[in-house]
Amino acid sequence: MSDLPVIQKTHDLIQWYVPILNRLPKAHKFTLGDRIVSRLYDILEGLIQARYSRDKLAKLYELNLQLEVLRHQTRLLLDFELISAKRYAYVGQQINGIGVEIGGWIKQQKAS
Repeated sequence: MSDLPVIQKTHDLIQWYVPILNRLPKAHKFTLGDRIVSRLYDILEGLIQARYSRDKLAKLYELNLQLEVLRHQTRLLLDFELISAKRYAYVGQQINGIGVEIGGWIKQQKAS
């Protein structure tokens, strides 16, 4: 059984984003950086759980909320000048892509 595209996209985002977050200055690495890393892993775990869950809709709504918090945490990195505008644009694109996938999954579940 192959992974759903949204799971693979989240995996790829973690692979790209975590090394950047691990290089944050100490003042931010152990607060904002760690929170973002934990949230990324929680989203990945939640997507895997949703895939095998009977009640997918509740899990997907929670994941959508987690993704929105991730967007705001990422914007704080830009506001604090901890990532470049180019990296911010890239990560924003990836997060939005995951959001579109989750949104589509929610629509599909509502239709079932």
